[in-house]
Amino acid sequence: MTPMDNDTIFAIASGAGRAAIAVLRLSGPATRLIVQSIAGQLPESRMASLSIFCDPATGEAIDKGLIIFFPGPKSFTGEDYAEFQCHGGRAVVGAMVKAIGGIAGTRPAEPGEFTRRALTNGKMDLAEVEGLADLIDAETEWQRRAALRQTEGVLGRQAAIWRSALIEAAALLEAEIDFPEEEDVPGASGRRAGEILAPVLAGLKSELAAAIIGERLRDGVTIVIAGPPNAGKSTLLNALARRDVAIVSPFAGTTRDIITLHIDLGGCPVTLIDTAGLRESSDVVEQIGVFRAREKAKAADLILWLSEASAPVPPGLQGSDVWPVFTKLDLLPPDEKSSLDQGVWISAETGKNIDVLIKRMEDFARAAVGGGHAGLIARERHRKAFDSAAQALERVLANPEAPTELLAEDLRVAMFSLQRLTGAVDVEDILGEIFSRFCIGK
Repeated sequence: MTPMDNDTIFAIASGAGRAAIAVLRLSGPATRLIVQSIAGQLPESRMASLSIFCDPATGEAIDKGLIIFFPGPKSFTGEDYAEFQCHGGRAVVGAMVKAIGGIAGTRPAEPGEFTRRALTNGKMDLAEVEGLADLIDAETEWQRRAALRQTEGVLGRQAAIWRSALIEAAALLEAEIDFPEEEDVPGASGRRAGEILAPVLAGLKSELAAAIIGERLRDGVTIVIAGPPNAGKSTLLNALARRDVAIVSPFAGTTRDIITLHIDLGGCPVTLIDTAGLRESSDVVEQIGVFRAREKAKAADLILWLSEASAPVPPGLQGSDVWPVFTKLDLLPPDEKSSLDQGVWISAETGKNIDVLIKRMEDFARAAVGGGHAGLIARERHRKAFDSAAQALERVLANPEAPTELLAEDLRVAMFSLQRLTGAVDVEDILGEIFSRFCIGK
């Protein structure tokens, strides 16, 4: 614990700017004193109390609002914790911040520091903290549901169940190591441990197989709009966004850099990327745009290849899901409309068949994220921990007759990996990364 951990921290937990209500939260040993000094009383625990807030330094009234006090350890942070709810005018909020900050032992909170104290004090595990961060960042219904599952501790509970099985298997091995001569300690502990570990390994492998779904749901499905110059890519992007995101021009090569747009397709997060037209060019800037377009296409979950006629998709785009989308349906001569049964024909200018394309994109995105029913793995960190535990258990099950000491060591590796999921062991290397993304008041 550092000296700063003994400070009482405070922050504005509501949005910045003029608002009807502002919420200021504080946590730490001086919370009771601050509440009494500003509200004139220590209200009944967990009950909202109407009070006149005053500046302790001058006695001047600041505002009239609600105060809620949560004594530790039964609070969000595990410490004495309180929330002031006042009017959201800048002057009111500024005066409240000045009054709280003027009391000895207080300081403004760092990003995510309230949640970090909740983790330190055992009110949340690391997976729940990550779920909370995802819940704050959730932009679609499916992301919200998946993040809420994480905040409710589903990953931590499953990891605890698996860890219990590993402890049971480890006890068999340790007994054989420590008491090899005892009559009531049976041999063949490796085989008996394997029977306990087999269901755990099966569960880990099942989650690893579904890992891409959870990561896609959190990060979004990537769809790249590619094609030759002047094929209507930017027009389609604007039509999907329902606003002017990209410049549309009759001149070829208008788009030279990557344009990214995040949209919600039926509850699924989707990242749309408009790219430069793919063609040979002597223009250095356009060459860079074409190179970036190809790189984005390689990493995409889906490529919409736009062209005015059924031209073949360039070989450089093979390997991903590629949908030929034929554009400018409104300009198609009547005698060529007999070919409309092949591919998807649209007119981004008039909106013709855009709804058909969107429905197909929604179906693709839904399938890519498993219909919104993600597994336990939502981050690369989770996947690595699961993979490490699975590999260790595979070594045990592959050779149960190996020396007991080696089997026990593999079990320790597996348990360590599962404990890292919830932050029960050394995770300082990732805490800074996680909490730096949090809001100041969280």
